[in-house]
Amino acid sequence: MLLIGLTGGIGSGKSTVSAGLAARGAVVIDADAIVHSLQVPGNPVFHAMVERFGAEVVADDGTLNRQAVADVVFGDPEALSDLSRIVHPPVVEEIARRIAQEAATDHVVILDVPLLVESGRDDLAALVVVDLDPELAVRRLVESRGMDEGDARARMARQVSRSERLARADYVLDNSGSPEDLGAALDALWSVLAALQDNAK
Repeated sequence: MLLIGLTGGIGSGKSTVSAGLAARGAVVIDADAIVHSLQVPGNPVFHAMVERFGAEVVADDGTLNRQAVADVVFGDPEALSDLSRIVHPPVVEEIARRIAQEAATDHVVILDVPLLVESGRDDLAALVVVDLDPELAVRRLVESRGMDEGDARARMARQVSRSERLARADYVLDNSGSPEDLGAALDALWSVLAALQDNAK
């Protein structure tokens, strides 16, 4: 197994890169997807969140209203800390379980984690950072996702800076161009990762 970290600031296009690497043969462990799977009704994480934040974080269909959660926690450091305390341990456990499943394989495993730099993880063969000018990232979040600009900037401010991410990167994918430009960059990155995998065998 070749364990590669993948991260990037909000709006950088990290999810697109992750999907592109999966299409090229990587096994992706997506932290956001794991979080979502743990927050479904009936799961202990869901019940703990409702108990902590109240019925207003439950949508009309009984599922978690993630925007309502964001509205509560991003302006309240104590609430944000409580959310992390509820969600973080089971996510870490599930990530570890999935990595263990892949340990004996020859797969390129992509650990797709938004806060990977902040985590201080030191077991990666390499760290890939998807990079984008923050102002362009905000514009894409507003135009493509319909996110409120203030909300986008507040979330960005809670992540490590662009310079900190780039300082930790082994490989940088520039996502400021067209989808075709990104596809070419992904092809080049996949060739690099394949070579790393061959060297590790």
